[in-house]
Amino acid sequence: MNAITALQIVQSALSKKYRESSVRVGSISPWYQVSETLFMKMAPKAKKEAPAPPKAEAKAKALKAKKAVLKGVHSHKKKKIRTSPTFRRPKTLRLRRQPKYPRKSAPRRNKLDHYAIIKFPLTTESAMKKIEDNNTLVFIVDVKANKHQIKQAVKKLYDIDVAKVNTLIRPDGEKKAYVRLAPDYDALDVANKIGII
Repeated sequence: MNAITALQIVQSALSKKYRESSVRVGSISPWYQVSETLFMKMAPKAKKEAPAPPKAEAKAKALKAKKAVLKGVHSHKKKKIRTSPTFRRPKTLRLRRQPKYPRKSAPRRNKLDHYAIIKFPLTTESAMKKIEDNNTLVFIVDVKANKHQIKQAVKKLYDIDVAKVNTLIRPDGEKKAYVRLAPDYDALDVANKIGII
């Protein structure tokens, strides 16, 4: 029985007493009002029942508890077997640099180009002998140039195939290159074309 039902019973009991009297129906005497308010104050409030937890939530909770019970308090962690007494730091990821702007505005010009590699051909007697006897041209080249660079430079400048390149540093510090031509090229003709002879 809730508070409203109890109030209705009291009201009906009290109204019977005053129905016969000259008081108009529906009007309530002051003491009746007081008793009504007192009853309202005294009546206990109905407690709101806490909503029952959903089945899924309860099931999850139960499963969690089951897992905890099965696992136990002391867990066994597997340790990696060490095969060496030496500890080596693991190789971590190293990302490439991503600069906000280039540190050099323009790439450096190649100073050792074909024209810088070959300075001039030699026209000495020994050089001429090499041209006639060994099918070889003799050039003074840049000190920093290697045999591959000399070969490429001769091929590009004079449009000839090179068989072999020998180099030496002269006592005056210059580099001399003996460029032997391929058998299908004649050193004498090439020398004439260049303007050595």
